[in-house]
Amino acid sequence: MTMESENDIKLFQSIGLSEQKCKETLKNKQISNNLKLVIAEANKYEVITPEVGILLYHLASKIKTQIVDKLFFLTGYIAERKLDTTQRIDAALNYLLDNIKKDINISNFEEACGVGVVVSPEEIEHEVEKVISAHKAEIMEKRYHFNIGTLMQQVRNALKWADGKAIKNEFDVQMLDLLGPKGDSDLAPPPKAIKPAKAKKMEKEKDHSSLTTNEKVSVHTITELMKTKLHFHKPGENYKTEGYIVTPNTHRLLQEHLKVTGGKIITRFPPEPNGILHIGHAKAININFGYAAAHDGICYLRYDDTNPEKEEEKFFIGIREMVEWLGYKPAKITHSSDYFQQLYEWAIVLIKKGLAYVCHQSSKEIKGFNPPPSPWRERPVSESLQLFNDMKDGLLEEGEATLRMKVTLEEGKQDPVAYRIKYNSHHRTGDQWCIYPTYDFTHCLCDSIENITHSLCTKEFQSRRSSYYWLCNALDIYCPVQWEYGRLNVNYTVVSKRKIGKLIEEGIVSDWDDPRLFTLTALRRRGFPPEAINNFCAQMGVTGAQTVVDPSVLEACVRDVLNVIASRHMAVLEPLKITISNFPHENSVRLTVPNFPNEPDKGQHDITFDEVIYIERSDFKEKAEKDFRRLTPNQSVGLKYVGIVLKVEKVERNSCGDITNLIVTHESISDSNKPKAFIHWVSNPVLASVRLYERLFKHKNPEDPNEVPNGFLSDVNPVSKKEIVGYVDASLAKSAKPFDKFQFERIGFFSVDPDTRPGKLVFNKTLTLKEDPGKM
Repeated sequence: MTMESENDIKLFQSIGLSEQKCKETLKNKQISNNLKLVIAEANKYEVITPEVGILLYHLASKIKTQIVDKLFFLTGYIAERKLDTTQRIDAALNYLLDNIKKDINISNFEEACGVGVVVSPEEIEHEVEKVISAHKAEIMEKRYHFNIGTLMQQVRNALKWADGKAIKNEFDVQMLDLLGPKGDSDLAPPPKAIKPAKAKKMEKEKDHSSLTTNEKVSVHTITELMKTKLHFHKPGENYKTEGYIVTPNTHRLLQEHLKVTGGKIITRFPPEPNGILHIGHAKAININFGYAAAHDGICYLRYDDTNPEKEEEKFFIGIREMVEWLGYKPAKITHSSDYFQQLYEWAIVLIKKGLAYVCHQSSKEIKGFNPPPSPWRERPVSESLQLFNDMKDGLLEEGEATLRMKVTLEEGKQDPVAYRIKYNSHHRTGDQWCIYPTYDFTHCLCDSIENITHSLCTKEFQSRRSSYYWLCNALDIYCPVQWEYGRLNVNYTVVSKRKIGKLIEEGIVSDWDDPRLFTLTALRRRGFPPEAINNFCAQMGVTGAQTVVDPSVLEACVRDVLNVIASRHMAVLEPLKITISNFPHENSVRLTVPNFPNEPDKGQHDITFDEVIYIERSDFKEKAEKDFRRLTPNQSVGLKYVGIVLKVEKVERNSCGDITNLIVTHESISDSNKPKAFIHWVSNPVLASVRLYERLFKHKNPEDPNEVPNGFLSDVNPVSKKEIVGYVDASLAKSAKPFDKFQFERIGFFSVDPDTRPGKLVFNKTLTLKEDPGKM
């Protein structure tokens, strides 16, 4: 591969293309030339995000030669986020082709491309409801085996610029509302249609060798992903990996490695114990533990505890708890500090080989990608040995000297630091050491010591791969293979430990587990099930491109799990008192209701029905609009689980004019008084503190100075948390334990907060029942 081709691959990777996609693109000269042009043009506007990169690639590959002179015009619209979907780009290309001999009329062009058109969730909800109603009988018959693809297309045709994911989410919600959760028959494969004899004969005559080549593998779990999508080298065959350095001793070292491991796959998850894990770490946990588990291997939890300055006991404990919460049990828990003595001895070996030296440049002098060369690079070995010993014995000040390795990293940076002086007591080794190894020195050597077969890490460590291989080979020890994958980031949040620390310090969030954050402890407290997070990671796949997703993608995975596991209960968050004047019983009545209305075999609980009940204030309107189906002075409503309808007799108010009580009568349901809707309610309720959350930040990327010029703290949503007193069914108070998950009927999913105490019930709102932009 030529130097020019390598540069082009790096350029294309910078916008989010995989290496394989880059190579495929280079085979098409026209597309690759177009792509280079649009990247250069788009960079004039702002840094190209992966989302914009996908759109630029789509433009470069779809534009026709007849309108290639409009390439920069369209690029500007993409960079300014006016053409923000492939659908809009295709419409733009068609418009320009249809008007090829005319000057561009900007107004007509933007109208043809839907620039600025926003389709509201309400419009999507209405259109989906309309097409489902038109096919309701067939859907009820076929249930979840009904193919909704054609119905989704109808909605897309009606709402041309609607977001496809939003349409899909709305279908999921309304199908669930119509059919209830999936039962065994829904999960079973649909019965195969009987084919005519001729068709069977033709099928037998087909060449089946090609059937699997285009077959899409639907990945739902990490195990499936690891078995079907990742094709790493076999243990002991490290040398078959592209870029792996083979030395005269490589095969001998690999054979010795296999004798120790027995050919078993060994991975490791190596977090720094200086903060709580976040959603990006969940991907790393799933990849490292998941890959080992899928191939009958083992995975270690290794604390990279080489910086005593920031390590705390609570972070060690929190990391282990989160790994186990996600369902993984480390084969062994290790620490980089376990190997401090061996690492120190290897540093001595490097110095003696002339491959490391003690340097006195300050951290500021060697910062960046093009620092001045060290004047001490060629100092005598004996001098470096003595100075390194002085560093170890505490005879030099912090920052006065470092040990540096004679190697150049991929991005051109020379001589990374191997050891630095820190006069801080270490969490495990106390004051035994005052010199501590860096990541560049520690990581690969610990991997070698532990016979790691696959060192799986995020893309930013690709620039350290050269030092990884160089260091193992320089010491003539077993060298694992480093594989990189793209990081996972989520919009509307920050995951930087420093920035979360600042949020805590400023009192914006309570701690690392504040439910508005995307740390794993926060997601657990908010009520996200671990299996939902694992499924989300599986959906993200394992590619080299950085992934930035909207929180709604994760939330959809959470809803899928909670729909199955969260039992249904009634609660009222904005209570309105109702008094049933013709209540037929002297005392309250006990009713038994199912935990899952569509699956009665999954348990039940008791509720109380009395003459005074409470409903949601929003379920009553004195002057209701046309489509309002609930309680009004002129419209009755059904009461869930009781089989009656309520009719308003009198509205009572306080001195301020606020409604305080509705006097109603009830009657049994008959053909003549079938209600338009049924509402939930509570009677003899228990008070509970309910915490409602919205997104912590207003913008997608609060760390982007272009989006938020005054810094992420200025982007905090001041109303991201609201605490109210709700009325919940008494059955909840008897059984609810911290982290238990429930669905409050017609409202959303809620989780019991750890602040719950006897006599004080606290709930966190996990999610609404369907996607609600901006809400949590």
